[in-house]
Amino acid sequence: MNSGTLPTPPIARKEPQTKTLFGITLHDDYAWLRQKENPEVRAYLEAENAYAEAFMAPLAPLRETLYNEMLNHIKQTDVSVPYRDGGWWYLTRTEEGKQYASYSRIAVNNETELAPAPGATEITFLDCNQLAEGESFLAIGDTDISDCGRFLAYTTDTTGFRQYTLHIKDLATGQTSTIAERAGSVVWAADNKTLYYTVEDEEQKRQFQLFRHTLDAPHSTDELVYQEEDERFNISISRTRDGEFLILNSASHTASEARVLRAAEPNGQFTLIAPRRDQHEYYIDHRNSHWFIRTNDRGRNFRLATAPVATPGESNWTELIPHSSSLMLEDIDLFRDFFIACEREDGLPKLHIWKFSGEGTAAAPAEEISFPEPAYTAYPHVNRIFSETRFRYAYQSLVSPASVYEYDVATAQSTLLKEQEVPGGFDRTHYASARLHAPAADGTLVPVSLVYRKDKFSPGRNPLYVYAYGSYGYSLPVGFNSTRLSLLDRGIVMAYAHIRGGGDLGTPWHDAGKMLHKMNTFTDFIACAEHLIAQEFGSPGRIAIEGGSAGGLLMGAVTNLRPGLFRAVLSHVPFVDVMNTMLDASLPLTVPEYEEWGDPNEEEYFKYMLGYSPYDNLRPAHYPAMLVKTSLNDSQVMYWEPAKYVAKLRTQKQDANPLLLVTNMEAGHGGASGRYDYLKEIAFDYAFLLRELGLV
Repeated sequence: MNSGTLPTPPIARKEPQTKTLFGITLHDDYAWLRQKENPEVRAYLEAENAYAEAFMAPLAPLRETLYNEMLNHIKQTDVSVPYRDGGWWYLTRTEEGKQYASYSRIAVNNETELAPAPGATEITFLDCNQLAEGESFLAIGDTDISDCGRFLAYTTDTTGFRQYTLHIKDLATGQTSTIAERAGSVVWAADNKTLYYTVEDEEQKRQFQLFRHTLDAPHSTDELVYQEEDERFNISISRTRDGEFLILNSASHTASEARVLRAAEPNGQFTLIAPRRDQHEYYIDHRNSHWFIRTNDRGRNFRLATAPVATPGESNWTELIPHSSSLMLEDIDLFRDFFIACEREDGLPKLHIWKFSGEGTAAAPAEEISFPEPAYTAYPHVNRIFSETRFRYAYQSLVSPASVYEYDVATAQSTLLKEQEVPGGFDRTHYASARLHAPAADGTLVPVSLVYRKDKFSPGRNPLYVYAYGSYGYSLPVGFNSTRLSLLDRGIVMAYAHIRGGGDLGTPWHDAGKMLHKMNTFTDFIACAEHLIAQEFGSPGRIAIEGGSAGGLLMGAVTNLRPGLFRAVLSHVPFVDVMNTMLDASLPLTVPEYEEWGDPNEEEYFKYMLGYSPYDNLRPAHYPAMLVKTSLNDSQVMYWEPAKYVAKLRTQKQDANPLLLVTNMEAGHGGASGRYDYLKEIAFDYAFLLRELGLV
């Protein structure tokens, strides 16, 4: 298909608005697209969808081929590794032809068994396919089962707006009741009848209230236990692995505090561990009358301290693991006889075993679980039993499918419990992964993870795909994805850039790419792309890039900075209208996000953010081919951001490259919820990329 056969793209009408701050006037011709209930808005989005579908129509056979390829690499009927919780083994099943998973359990036969007894009766207690009947979308939020194993609390979202409804199901009778709307985290107390749950502010979508519900009591009698007044903070409720305490955590992007209540005293009062203060984050767990506290009070990469339950104040914190400038302490997994220090160094996760010497807090580092590949992801799997002497962890890499291992602390041996089967002729020896470091503009070395098919690789000639995120301190996982095989098998080299703004090299890496340092995120990405070309991992002029949400901001920013560097851009639910969104405190997430981006009501931040806001920096230029995707019910990045961006870009671009806007009219931030529907969305994306990279 060439430019002469293209259908005519929709042109959104202009309705000029202006806003002036600090002597600078912002112009916005498309603010009217925010009117979600306006039929004209829906008509415009539908017209863009029709245009995109017409443009992609010649690629329908390729899309079908890609879909079948990806489906052929998925074991459609499968079961997870069972894990034990109380008197049951729990597992998840998928069945061929069904969009969603179902959740089952098997009764524990005896206390010493390491797996469900062969032939034991399996009981399905939650079938998401049944829940999804009559719905175009379904997502399960939080879940918790009472200690007695009878009552299941779970939350569901049927729109994609991440607004969850809380239900309680009696697993003995099958009876289900609806408890609350806009619910977040849920947890049972030890009496098997008291449920704690959080609720979000309807306008701000901020979890801000904690309620206490008593089984069989009407919802109207639920007691408000706590309300978070600071708009920067969200709350969550959880329970320690030993079952002794409930933890009410309140956290912003830069500070946190914890309150606790004994699980056996559900009608008691929560008590504060240490009061919040700016730039101080701490997170707690419990063992043998001591708190284990991961804190950044002495360094951005966190340390581990302990304190007696009776006197938890900061003056009583005793250091167990000191702060390290090169090693990020991301989490701890605490058990009766040992704990796991989940660390990250140079972007790679590490799992370090520490053994307790007795009932107190004394512990010594033991083995570190080793991993054989240059780029990988490893993290704790489901571990519910506090007294367990074995630790389950998940592992995968760019060439190794997702696996679950069980580590015996006594013998220091790992046993593979399950590796995800990849049907369709997958052979990992056909693929190679690598890791390199790209020099940024200021000399900082930025890690990059690579994967490619060996027999398709020709130095300097392959098309190159680069993905990144780079915000919120999120460490970009380097895992296996069977859908990726459709690109690798066609000769595309795929790279994952661990740019500043993420947490790949610890909290300082995040600090170096946020607020008044945000430009580092964008220039790092450009440096990575240029370095990959210089190292002959790709061909100049054949670079495709992808990012979503804050990664979509990255796509918009780097495209404005270097439009000629990239051939194709795939931008998912992109945060591209930075100024208008961050100047509107009535929108969900805006106020809490001041700690990530800055507050544009302050002149310094206003001018800095204006310097990179993609929507505000569009200009007449030649832009790469772009596929921009959004969802009508997105609660994180509202649909109008990408819609406005595309509408404005159509008036600025001076090229014949395609610009497509696709809106899922029945989903949210993550796109389609059904696994088959999701594969169709990926097939659409891949067909677009393959076309632009000259592979069809």
